[in-house]
Order: sequence, then C-alpha cells, then structure tokens
Amino acid sequence: MDPLGARSQFVEVQTLSTWERQPDPEGEETEKEYTDSLVSQEAFPSPFPYREDINRKIVLYNGDVALLNCTAIVNTSNETLTDKNPISESILLHAGPELRDELLKLNGCRTGEAKMTKGFNLAARFIIHTVGPKYKAKYRTAAESSLYSCYRNVMQLAKEQAMASVAFCVVSTTRRGYALEDATHIAFRTVRRFLENHGKSIEMVVFAVTDMEEPTYRKLLPLYYPRSEEEERASLPLIPADIGNSEGEPVVPERQIRIAEKPGSLEDDCEEETLDSDLGQVGNHAFARMEGDVDKQRKLILQGQLSDATIHKQHQRNYNRWLCRARAEDLSDIAALKALYQTGVDMCGRTVMVLVGRNIPVTLIDMEKALLYFIHVMDHITVKEYAMVYFHTLTGEHNHLDPEFLKKLYEIVDAKFKKNLRAFYFVHPSFRSKVSTWFFTRFSVSGMKEKVHHVETLQQLFTCILPEQIDIPPFVLEYDARLTNYTAGARRRPTNSETMKYSTMTKRS
Repeated sequence: MDPLGARSQFVEVQTLSTWERQPDPEGEETEKEYTDSLVSQEAFPSPFPYREDINRKIVLYNGDVALLNCTAIVNTSNETLTDKNPISESILLHAGPELRDELLKLNGCRTGEAKMTKGFNLAARFIIHTVGPKYKAKYRTAAESSLYSCYRNVMQLAKEQAMASVAFCVVSTTRRGYALEDATHIAFRTVRRFLENHGKSIEMVVFAVTDMEEPTYRKLLPLYYPRSEEEERASLPLIPADIGNSEGEPVVPERQIRIAEKPGSLEDDCEEETLDSDLGQVGNHAFARMEGDVDKQRKLILQGQLSDATIHKQHQRNYNRWLCRARAEDLSDIAALKALYQTGVDMCGRTVMVLVGRNIPVTLIDMEKALLYFIHVMDHITVKEYAMVYFHTLTGEHNHLDPEFLKKLYEIVDAKFKKNLRAFYFVHPSFRSKVSTWFFTRFSVSGMKEKVHHVETLQQLFTCILPEQIDIPPFVLEYDARLTNYTAGARRRPTNSETMKYSTMTKRS
C-alpha cells in the first residue's frame, strides 16, 4: 500500500482516453489515398462497421499492464506459469509472494486456456493467466487457433465473473516466435466479435502495449474499430481476406463439416415436389460435397490425378493466402517506387495499368514484397477486362525481372488476372527482350503469346490508347522523341489509316 499522502503508482482505467476520443491525425490523408482504389464500396460493406458503442469500450494504453486499476489484468506465461518475460515478472513483483504460491496450486495451464487468481497486492482484483502458442510456419493454423482461444477464453471468463473491465497485454510475444502484426489481427477481431455478440456487460477492454508495440496497434485498430464511416471505408482495402467466422475464430475450409438441415430439400414450402425431384438433389447439398482427406488431395495433385475443379479450389485458396498477406503488410516502400499505377482506358474502354521497368531496382528491393504489392494493387482491377502497358525504356540489367520470378507470379495470381487481361503492350523492346518474351510465352506460360504486342514507338501505342488516357513518364517521352524525331507531334491523335493498321492488335485481344 502506498504511504499516506503519496501519489499512487497505479493507473485508474477510467481516466484513460477511449479509442473513439483519440483523434485520427492521418484520417483525411488515408481517406484520399484509398478512396480511388475502392470499387463499388456499397457492394462490399465492411465486416467491421463503425460502432460508437464498441469504440467507447476500447482503450489503447502505453504502459505496464500490472499497474492498471481494473477488474482484471491478463498475464501471458508458459505452460508451467513460470515464464520470466517482462510482463509476468512485473505482475509477480507488484502482486507479491502470495501470487507465486497461488500459481503452484493451478497445476499449470495448457496453451490457449485461461485460469484466474486473485490480484493480491495489485490494484486489479483478479489476474487471468493464459498461455500463447509457440509459432512455427509448419503449424500456422494450430497457432492461430490457439491464440484465438487465449483471447476468447479470457473474454469468456470476464463475462462469467461479471467483470466490468479487463486489460490485455500482448499475449503471444515475439519471444515465442509469433509475428506481432499477425497476432494483433487475431486479438482485435476476437475481442471485437465477442463484444458484438456477448459483451454487453463488459464496460472496458484495455490493450496495454510498449513503445515497440504501439505503432502496430495504432495502425491496425482502425481496421477493426473504425472511428467514423470515413475511416471504415478507408480501412476496408487493408482488412485481411481471412477474418475468421462470426466469433473471429480461424476457419480452415478443408476441415469444415458441411451439413444441411434437410439434405435434398431446398425450401420449406416444397412439400409438393415429387420424390424423384427430391432425390435429384441428393449429392448437390453441402454435406454431400464435403471434401476428403486434405493430405490425400495434395498427394493426388503431385500425381496429377485430381480433377480440374479441385485443383482450381486449391489454387484459389493459395491465392487468398497471398492476398491476405498483401493487405496486412506495410508495402509503402514498394509503392514509393511508382513502378505500377492505374491510368485511363484504352479504345475499348478497358482499364489500363502501367508498369515502368526502369523504376524496379530488382537487385535492391525485396521481390516478395514487390509480388505482394502487385497482388494488392491488381486484385480489384482484374475483376473485369483490362490492359497492361510495360515501358521497357532505358532499363538496365538491374531492372530485368528473373524469368523464374515471372513464372512464380503467373502461377500464384488468381485466374481472373489471366482471363481478363486482354492485351499486354511491350513498349520500346530490345532484341534481347523480344527473344526472352518469346521463349517465356512459348514454353513457360500458356495463353499469353497472343496477348503480347511489341510496340516500337509511342505513336503505335496511341493507336490503341489515346494520349490523354495514359500517364507516361517524362524520360519515356524524351527517349521516344529522340528515337522517332518527333517532338510535340508525337502526342497528336492517330489518323484513321494508322488506327486501321494497328486496330487488329486490340481486336485480336
């Protein structure tokens, strides 16, 4: 207990500012940045809409969770509850020796479980102990499910004990191999779903973080707890594809058991249907479509014995994982290169995407992040027909993409990327690039050869895409002017004869 008249070291959670009251200094900039990238926003409502009542319950606190005066605080530990991480040590220090004796009586705690003790000398009345998973990429699904259980079981215990407030530390620390950003996504969505479905009695949830953890929490909080409808719209493109089920729990499609209430029956009022028509539905309902052993399916893929539909489903699942990563990862360094951007439309009204080869320093950047950025930018563009313009102008060896990387990209992207690409204009190609492109489209990928068009000058490009419909880098214009001895005339509209000459390039696509 503090000496009489001394200022308490403990922090009253009621004095902390809730999330809804915290300003969004980058709100206007974020809204402007992402508004252009949204397509038919009304058709894709946010899975985490703006809820003022929920935001009033959320607090982000930079400090020691052991010092918070609330109903319960959360301690992250190991299976024997003897972990010596900074959070546990601080809680043990402030709670006193009685806590160690109490922990011995609990006989440990399994990963994902939550057990409760008294707070002893803490300002908090209770301590909820939980064990986060050790992360290994090989067992990613198990780790995600265990971490979800940690947050869910803590919230469930808080509800059952009629707790008014609970303060979380970062449950699965980087010491256990769990990436902070991945863990934060699971924490936020689990708590959000619990508050939506079961959290009426819980008045406050505090996320206690350190200086190192705070930037990640501040970056991801708007995705799950938007403070306005504008922030909700701006955050939508950044929400991962995998957001779990209605409780926030990770979903593994391969392990779902799909059961229909009345197999073979579509509507309750179809009693007049004949027996033949009812039997005709058998085999079409969810239970009959249940997938078999996943490991066996993968073995069959390697042996080339799976159906096209099953292979497509496996490919789609893999692409969704990449898309999830692309939406969650910070790709601002790749975006700053300005190597990929959307411009106007071609003669057929199709969206045109521009790729600037000279702006891709292949040897200096993380090419996996470049691949993620490509997926992130292109995903909503490729839902309908589009064309791409690649400026090979003045590229050097350090700008040339490795054929293996291109093949990997082609294998990862969704089918809509390939189906809806109608034309690929290769501007200012060299002899070497023409040969490389021919070999790549002939032997590495199928269905691309007819879509690739080598364009020697911008004047040829303008027969397919009007000059005012494409933003061309200045160095490309200068190079083309020297190449063709054009100045301002290089930007004129094409004549009818020129349009007819090159229109087959577009029609054939």
